[in-house]
Amino acid sequence: LSRHPVLKQVMDMLDQAYQKHPALNGLIFHTDQGWQYQHAAFQALLKNHGVSQSMSRKGNSLDDGLMEGF
Repeated sequence: LSRHPVLKQVMDMLDQAYQKHPALNGLIFHTDQGWQYQHAAFQALLKNHGVSQSMSRKGNSLDDGLMEGF
């Protein structure tokens, strides 16, 4: 947990997911356009594990709603 968004928080979350589920190839990971999800280190960590990133369109929260309801 963090009191504010920090890159370490999302990187730790991915590391924990990869430890628990090492075979995530082909997974689609949907995010909003937060700076931490656009960070090169975050995107590289996804790519290195065969995970594709899906990102909502700028200013369109309906994208997130559709994916969250999926």
